[in-house]
Amino acid sequence: MIYVALLRGINMGGKNKLDMKQLKGTFEQAGMQKVVTYIHSGNIIFADHQERSNAHTELAELLEQAIAADFGLHIKVLVRNLEEMHKLMQALPSDWTNNDQAKSDVLFLWDEINDVDVLEKIPLKSGIGEIIYVPGALLYSVSREEASRSGMNKLVGSKMYSYMTVRNVNTTRKIYALMQAAAEI
Repeated sequence: MIYVALLRGINMGGKNKLDMKQLKGTFEQAGMQKVVTYIHSGNIIFADHQERSNAHTELAELLEQAIAADFGLHIKVLVRNLEEMHKLMQALPSDWTNNDQAKSDVLFLWDEINDVDVLEKIPLKSGIGEIIYVPGALLYSVSREEASRSGMNKLVGSKMYSYMTVRNVNTTRKIYALMQAAAEI
């Protein structure tokens, strides 16, 4: 099965620095195959062929322990498989992009908040931007002009924010393409 591990809060503002080449080695030492890293924000595509009763949780725990052992850092890891990413990509509007006119992100959710009811807790102001729930994520887009007025900046630093990791839609699309390529090998 092909997976992506999304690491939360690495290589940001000089904190939790991880070298991607070393991180690839950590994943390989933990038994993962076809390991590919993508940019320095902690996106690792890999294959795991072991039978696991609860693959997401087991893999996340295994990888968090491996990172702690190799780097001395306690980094949260969120795991998604290719099928889940495919469903997310089907729901992601094709015209959403992250550029100088629009800010479009995927907020990947940990199980603690992974429910459609999470939409009621998001501080998005009515009429500014758009947010869509799909199992495992929130898809969010707003014009750059309205981004600072959207209310979403209130999310950062909240307890709920600690149960998500964010990637822009351009990065998410590239991760999905890398996962598809890994599945073909």
